[in-house]
Amino acid sequence: MSIRRNPRPWTRGTAALILFLLCFAPLQAMADEEITLERIMAHPDWLGNPPESPYWREDNQTVIFQQKREDEEIRDYYRLDVDSGEISQVPAERLSRIGAPEGDLDRNQRRMAYARDGNVFVKQLDDGTTRQLTRSSEPAVDVRFLADDFRVTWRTGQTYHAYDLESGLVEQLAELRLEKDPLEEEKEFDFLKDQQARLFITLDRERETEQAVKRHEREVAERDQGRQHRIHYLGDDIQTPMQSLAPSGDQMLLVVEPAQQDPGRSGTMPAYVSESGYVETHDVRTRVGSNPPVGQKLWLLDLENGERHSLDLSELPGIQDDPLADLRPEAIDWHVEHGAPRDEVEEALEAPEQRDVRVIGLEWDRANNRAAVMLRAVDNKDRWIAVVDAASGEMETWHRLTDPAWINWSFNEFGWLPEGEGLWYVSEESGFGHLYVARSPMEGQAITEGNYKVNNIQLGRDGDWFYFRANAPHPGIYEIFRAPVNGGDMEQLTDLGGQNDYALSADGERLAVLHDNAMRPPELYAVEVGDKASAHQLTETVSDAFLEKDWVEPKFVEVPSSHVDEPIHTRLYLPPDYDPEKEYPAVFFVHGAGYLQNAHQGWSNYFREFMFHSKLAHEGYVVMDMDYRASAGYGRDWRTDIYRQMGHPELEDHVDGLNWVVDEYNVDPDRVGIYGGSYGGFMTFMALFREPTLFAAGAALRPVSDWAAYNHPYTSNILNTPQVDPMAYEKSSPIEFAEGLERPLLITSGMLDDNVFYQDVVRLTQRLLELEKEDFENAMYPLEPHGFEHPEAWLDQYRRIYKLFDQHVK
Repeated sequence: MSIRRNPRPWTRGTAALILFLLCFAPLQAMADEEITLERIMAHPDWLGNPPESPYWREDNQTVIFQQKREDEEIRDYYRLDVDSGEISQVPAERLSRIGAPEGDLDRNQRRMAYARDGNVFVKQLDDGTTRQLTRSSEPAVDVRFLADDFRVTWRTGQTYHAYDLESGLVEQLAELRLEKDPLEEEKEFDFLKDQQARLFITLDRERETEQAVKRHEREVAERDQGRQHRIHYLGDDIQTPMQSLAPSGDQMLLVVEPAQQDPGRSGTMPAYVSESGYVETHDVRTRVGSNPPVGQKLWLLDLENGERHSLDLSELPGIQDDPLADLRPEAIDWHVEHGAPRDEVEEALEAPEQRDVRVIGLEWDRANNRAAVMLRAVDNKDRWIAVVDAASGEMETWHRLTDPAWINWSFNEFGWLPEGEGLWYVSEESGFGHLYVARSPMEGQAITEGNYKVNNIQLGRDGDWFYFRANAPHPGIYEIFRAPVNGGDMEQLTDLGGQNDYALSADGERLAVLHDNAMRPPELYAVEVGDKASAHQLTETVSDAFLEKDWVEPKFVEVPSSHVDEPIHTRLYLPPDYDPEKEYPAVFFVHGAGYLQNAHQGWSNYFREFMFHSKLAHEGYVVMDMDYRASAGYGRDWRTDIYRQMGHPELEDHVDGLNWVVDEYNVDPDRVGIYGGSYGGFMTFMALFREPTLFAAGAALRPVSDWAAYNHPYTSNILNTPQVDPMAYEKSSPIEFAEGLERPLLITSGMLDDNVFYQDVVRLTQRLLELEKEDFENAMYPLEPHGFEHPEAWLDQYRRIYKLFDQHVK
């Protein structure tokens, strides 16, 4: 954010200076408006740093937000008075008093408990007074009110504390230790230890005396109300990646998995440019299938008596099914044909009696001491929401979502309705991610429906409305809506176009909206709920240097598909002086991540590419940026069309795009290039290898060449694992099609990439050498991770891309 100073008074020489500027200004303007690679690839601070992470204070008038400092990786806090528009930086000594974006309300909504910088605070909402409960270097997490409403609880490490707001007493509710109970006798064979006990009675007597003293101290501590706390020894053979205290304060849910797991063989990444001057190596992730996630269990722990109850997951509907049953025989034959012993393969691919699951979310109902737990099958085909009654230890399934391809990564928001009257959740069961309410098990009611998705759900404090963002107006436009909790028509709260995200004021009357469009990064707006026309801009953070450039505004077009009934939404950049009578070269940009949306009408995460495409358009290129099948925002079928065949539907969409832009915008089909990074690099490989003469040249940046070398969490969803579905990996990996390369190919990669390893490029290069391919080149960047960080590397990479297209496309 720029601070404007008062102008200097008129001084001698000002007239001469003005005369000089009047003469020089046109030349300077031309220089400033020129779009150069050096400017585009400079550190992004030159664009201006937008507001981040806004939230309201309880006065419903003040918005707190963060902003990055120029040339630093530090975020400062600012307070913004919405009514006056005044913005001021929050001084360091006041940071503990500005609240937090998230906190826990007591049941009467009079107080909020929250953590800031690891310390615990309670705020009185009527007068804003704040009470600090802790001041410690050990950070507090999971801060919330217990069901009694006068105790605030939090966790530090493995210890749970409670603060009594009436008496001021700090109580330790529980301490978990992942070790054996030192007072329990170990029954194991140890010859030397047994011999010592047999031969030396004094040692045995001393040990018994010491144990008796410890047992007595523990018994006294458990009975003495003044010092009562309990240590729970859970054993050294488990770990607890998730744990949560019940609202009653006397029970806990633990997510449990084995302490000793086969991590799979990790990769090694060498750093050739290091401070020491030596080659330094770092361990990096394992490959897909080499370390599948272990199954987890749920324990209910009674903090009063230490009893543990393992919840029965076998009642989850479908958990005994084998969704991969049809693939196993073909996979066995494939492995045997490639030299593996049949008996070993059959044993390795035998279906489990019960599928493993992992817990991905846990929410307590404070009114009824129940927990809603979201679980996901390790094979990615099922998701359940089950409700656990803490008093009885019984678990009941409330919802099941199943998909023969894979459950969406994104639509896993859920929570309780007020007073535990039921659950709300987001599900893709209709084909799009929608909001549902269930007031009884397996009885979900759709709150939203249609060919759009909803996310960022918030239940208003009054309990009457859900607030959310949705691309209901258009697949590429995300506005803010609300809908009645009990069902009914939803109401659109913003009409700004582009992309919008929001923070809701405590009284539900105002929105602080982060709004952006295709030409401008995010800015803060205020909107009165119920009055879309009230929207007004609160911040102006974009730099003059950015605004003065002649960026090309993309058109948003729908390319007809020859394979599915839905169009392919696309950003189209045309030369400013486009002439339909002329013939043009074209460049296709392929976005990364696969499941990502880039043909939306907001500010793109690919902001450098937006500027690069403007430069290309000014120089006579037509640029296409397609949301091919697999992209986000268009529903389940669009997302899962790539199941077991990555790189095939997406390439079909780019072929359709090329044919369309040739027909509609007079593009020369022999002068079309393609490029992209990560998944876009993978797709560049597939395009040049599988359609060898379709594109004149391509640039693959940080590309995946073999999905068997990628990570498990992403890849196993789409291709299963190489063990159970080697056919899908063979069909989907560019290295299997490298023989098809005929046109010029540029490959760039960061050597410190711990996402798509540099080894991917090395292996593909060796394959191309053995195939005696000659029209390719590599560019390596010794200090770059997957997302390049240094302007020099960005500049060099895009100079090479620009040169490639200039020589072989333009």
